[in-house]
Amino acid sequence: MTRRSLKDLANDSKVRLTSGHRLCAGCAESIIARQVMMATDKPLVVTSATGCFEVSTSIFPYTAWNVPWIHTAFGNSAATCAGTEAAYKALKRKGKVKDDIRFLCFAGDGATYDIGFQSLSGALERGHQMMYVCFNNEAYMNTGIQRSGATGFAASTTTSPVGSDITGKTQFPKDLTMIVAAHDIPYAAQVSPHNWRDLIAKAEKGFECGGPAFLNAISTCPRGWRTGTDSAIVMAKLAVETCVWPLYEYENGRFALTGESARIAEGKMEKKPVTEWIAAQGRYRHLAGDKHLGIVERMQADIDRRWERLQKLCKL
Repeated sequence: MTRRSLKDLANDSKVRLTSGHRLCAGCAESIIARQVMMATDKPLVVTSATGCFEVSTSIFPYTAWNVPWIHTAFGNSAATCAGTEAAYKALKRKGKVKDDIRFLCFAGDGATYDIGFQSLSGALERGHQMMYVCFNNEAYMNTGIQRSGATGFAASTTTSPVGSDITGKTQFPKDLTMIVAAHDIPYAAQVSPHNWRDLIAKAEKGFECGGPAFLNAISTCPRGWRTGTDSAIVMAKLAVETCVWPLYEYENGRFALTGESARIAEGKMEKKPVTEWIAAQGRYRHLAGDKHLGIVERMQADIDRRWERLQKLCKL
């Protein structure tokens, strides 16, 4: 794929996800999906786990999809995508299919970090040529904002509420991108929709890596995060600038920082404190003031620890 401008990409006649979906105002998922699918000119087959994205793009009798699309349950989206890819390879060997097709799976963090991790791990281990994209909005948003393995420490959700004995989620989030990289697949990366060049470049690498690829995308949820409907890109950018969500890639056994994260590591850009991340979201409003200063300090310490470890992996 040759380098193209954002205007050219936006005006491309091959629109795989159309307007008319019913995602909430301010949701980042459609932005991420379009950016990912802009990264290939090849025919696409898409599978989607049950969740916000699936429900909002396929309410019968309407659909926002302009490609072959399969809805799966919460727990088997990776298995469905892998099975479709395996069937395609069998048909191609028999000469029944000529097209050079790419396979893409979209799922939320609940279906990825938790319910569907077994099928994801299996698909990665078997080596299917498919790309799995996680919309990480840090909770089970479609079913009522319940905490997931991706939910941030101390965040308020309906199953990690704030009260006299609990101050939000009591666990730190899984580092799923690192867990996926441990499968030693050809390509894995963290991305953010605010940096579209970085996201599209990584998606292109994933599509053409010759095996399993994984993109973990920070995906703003105004309802769950208690942010404004005009803040999707601002919040995604802030996640990167605070190192809550570093941009990096794992490619053929090597880690590398990208985008703003690379500039922060090089000292060319300021690493913002986690207090800016907290102050911008209603799900953390209980942490305001000095009462829970210790919790905020624990959050910053965990971010710093993970950031230092990532820089060492990138040999910085």
